[in-house]
Amino acid sequence: MLTDFGYILLFIIAGLALLGVMLTIAKVLRPSRPNEEKLTTYESGEDPMGNANIQFNVRFYVIALIFVLFEVELLFLFPWSVVFGNEELIRQTNGQWGWFAMAEMTVFIGILIFGLAYAWAKGYLDWVRPKPQVPHIQSPVPADLYQKVNAKYAKKAE
Repeated sequence: MLTDFGYILLFIIAGLALLGVMLTIAKVLRPSRPNEEKLTTYESGEDPMGNANIQFNVRFYVIALIFVLFEVELLFLFPWSVVFGNEELIRQTNGQWGWFAMAEMTVFIGILIFGLAYAWAKGYLDWVRPKPQVPHIQSPVPADLYQKVNAKYAKKAE
């Protein structure tokens, strides 16, 4: 007899085996015809120009993290709002459930507002467009070789 953990182990093994079989079948069936165009770097529909080693502004990541923070806040607010208005819980606790839930969410939103105020005060939300600085990297590949490759693909695009 298998225990519950034995069944879980069997499901994991079966899932990994199925994954391996699917990947093997896909590798056997799919066509493999690489050419120079397919092997080039592709980014958002734009042909690459110059060196790819540029620095991105950290504010992109800060704005994304703040966005995720407030999305998580919304995910917590929806179930809370459903439970907050539960009349049976309020009746059973003589109204104390409503006050407790309200205080709990006030603390939660207060912490988030404090975090937003901190980010705002530090200037993380100011969107200043700095001039992009192209880094100068010592590369064994000459710069004119990059220009030749870009010119080659520019001719193909026309």
